[in-house]
Amino acid sequence: MLKQIIEETTGAVTAAIQGVDNILEAVTGTVKNQVVNVLQGTGEIGASSVEAIASIADGAIKGVGQVGGSAIDTASNTVSGVVQGVTQVGGDVISAIRGGAQGVVQGTAETGGDIGQAAIGAVQGAIKAAGDTGGNAAEAAKAAVNGTLDAAIQVGGNAASTVREALLNTAALPHDVIEAAIKGRDNKE
Repeated sequence: MLKQIIEETTGAVTAAIQGVDNILEAVTGTVKNQVVNVLQGTGEIGASSVEAIASIADGAIKGVGQVGGSAIDTASNTVSGVVQGVTQVGGDVISAIRGGAQGVVQGTAETGGDIGQAAIGAVQGAIKAAGDTGGNAAEAAKAAVNGTLDAAIQVGGNAASTVREALLNTAALPHDVIEAAIKGRDNKE
């Protein structure tokens, strides 16, 4: 089922962005609709939903990858679409952010993209979306950091250190929040 979700999302995003002026807006809207459809279709929001959300984000990244686009902007808009969709159906936004961020890095790795830039975008998108929906930006950032690192560990090689370094070395993210999320995670491992 997860592979089917990835393929459907890839197709939906590819179709949505062809011939439009604002690709990023199309990505956000398509991801939101995919999340709503999948979560309403399952009738429950639990662990399987986080995997489904990760698959949607993975498919979105692959769809945009077919036409090219900024890793940061695509990742950010993908996570934003995830949050909008989960908010619409009344789901667990923090778990969804973690799944969305995980899918973003996974899809980026599978398409040969820059996973460090994708991780930055996923965290930026989580923080912005949390602010837009009245959520806790620090918790959203922590969930996104954990999701990106979950995926990086699955990717293997030096992916986890690439993601850690990218997140810690960008001026685009609140350094204290990112550092605390990474340290909190490292203490658990």
